[in-house]
Amino acid sequence: MPEQAVTVAGGVTVGILLFVLIGITAYLLWKKFCLLYSYEELTNPVKTTPMNVILQDQSSSEIQPKSTRSKSVPFIIPPTLHGRDWINLTNEEQIQEENNSCMIPQSGPRSSFCSLAGAYIVGTVNPELYKFPEDKSETDIPEGNIGRLWFSIEYKQASERLLISLIKARKLQPPADSCSPFVKIYLLPDERHYLQSKTKRKTLNPQFDENFVFQVSSKTLLQRTLKFLVYHVDKQKHHHLLGQVIFPLKSEALTDDSKVVIWRDLEKEDLESPSEYGDIQFSLSYNDCLGRLTIVVLRARGLKLQDESRAVSVYVRVSLMNHSKLVRSKKTAAVLGSPNPVYNESFSFKTNQTALDTASLSLSVLQNTEQQKTHVLGRVIVGPFMYSRGKELEHWNEMISKPKELVKQWHALCYST
Repeated sequence: MPEQAVTVAGGVTVGILLFVLIGITAYLLWKKFCLLYSYEELTNPVKTTPMNVILQDQSSSEIQPKSTRSKSVPFIIPPTLHGRDWINLTNEEQIQEENNSCMIPQSGPRSSFCSLAGAYIVGTVNPELYKFPEDKSETDIPEGNIGRLWFSIEYKQASERLLISLIKARKLQPPADSCSPFVKIYLLPDERHYLQSKTKRKTLNPQFDENFVFQVSSKTLLQRTLKFLVYHVDKQKHHHLLGQVIFPLKSEALTDDSKVVIWRDLEKEDLESPSEYGDIQFSLSYNDCLGRLTIVVLRARGLKLQDESRAVSVYVRVSLMNHSKLVRSKKTAAVLGSPNPVYNESFSFKTNQTALDTASLSLSVLQNTEQQKTHVLGRVIVGPFMYSRGKELEHWNEMISKPKELVKQWHALCYST
């Protein structure tokens, strides 16, 4: 009798355990089935709608072409965080009630979430706001341009080192179909020493990404000028100059340990030999609306210095004349010890348009020596017919015919005591 009772009890226990195991397995399969068919369309919040409306939408969506996804991405709170304090949401923003554990499938993209049951949209993120701005310096290159060069400069005050990063060049114009460019870098007024990049083979858009270092004192830093010469190497190993960039360091505020990225268009080097007393290059512009005459003193070349020492300083004095009377005079900063100084300085004079017939500009290149003596290296006068002839008169007339435009030209210096 006791053995039969034990057998019956054992059978009942095994039956109960088997029933529980079958129930758990069925529940897990049911839950997995619900998760497989539960998804969320991220483009729009889902409203609670009757089943017949959903079926109609599904049938119509099979006929209509798929619409493009919205560019905005929903910002969603998962159901596990519903107990937190969040912004009050309207019924339209609620994706689904918490008690609905299985969402009805709809046409549209599958969600990356396994289940968004009970999740809420609290806002959207526009991906367009997080894109890097397009670098228009690579696309806005005007016609007739012979190339553009990108570089960066940084000055280390403690070690007195000028760090130059040669970044890239774009739209180079070689004499042949192919191009193998490299760059020479000078720190003027020293034209004997230079640093050179590697040659990039068969490309009009070379990417250099090379770093160079010049040792230069902080006292003379703003008087120095960077000069980049871009060359092309042909099959016979001959070098052809494609263009140059002249960049006076005083043009950029170089604070300690701050890198400045700069781009400049290449200019053709004037291959004409300097005149007897040297040449000077400047730009003229007249704004007829403001009554303003502007001159930009760019550079000089081939100057005949009275003293070859580096203590020699050379500057340009610009004088506005009316008849033989001096109206206003201004001068550039001095450049030390160079027969080819670079200035790149702008000056403006207030002048009525009616006064242009009797006005003229006189540019004198002056040199100071260690003995504080001043020597006139050369002079040029531009103005109307009563003051100038030849290229000087042409430059003045072109300035008047092109108001508000900078007209650039080289002029030969004449010696004057």
